[in-house]
Amino acid sequence: MVYKHRSENYYLVADAYDGKEIKLCTVDFLRGLHGQLKDTLQVDNKIIGIAGNAKLNAYIGHDGLMDFQLDQRFKNTDRQKRNAIILACYSKKYFAPHIDKETVNPILWTSHLMCPEAYSLHDALTGYINGESNEQIQERAAKAYSKYQKCSLRAAKNLLIINW
Repeated sequence: MVYKHRSENYYLVADAYDGKEIKLCTVDFLRGLHGQLKDTLQVDNKIIGIAGNAKLNAYIGHDGLMDFQLDQRFKNTDRQKRNAIILACYSKKYFAPHIDKETVNPILWTSHLMCPEAYSLHDALTGYINGESNEQIQERAAKAYSKYQKCSLRAAKNLLIINW
């Protein structure tokens, strides 16, 4: 699915994988994040960069790295800095060993078990589009998570973490 922001020149391209392909999904995400997998998509006569051609890559769903190991190492191939949002259980713990600290800015990821739903991503993307800092983006996403999961804002901020 492709979504265009109402007033800004931003696109959200959502790829869905069959659950049995979670390992492939994880590898594709990490390859895109490191510039090893690049692609484009044409929408309304406009070419949109996806995977490694995007400035922001997001992973939302089950953290398959809790269930399997990856043999590959992911090194940045083009030295371009990319932003990442990873909304999955314990995403910092499991994804960090596979991410190049020099070229990836983790805008938002998680410290514990969580419910990866669209409202957190929506509010994080709103902050990103507005050019907000990681701290401001975290605040937005935590407020949404707190509201819908009926937990305290403090708990949500301890769950949705930023940076290294």
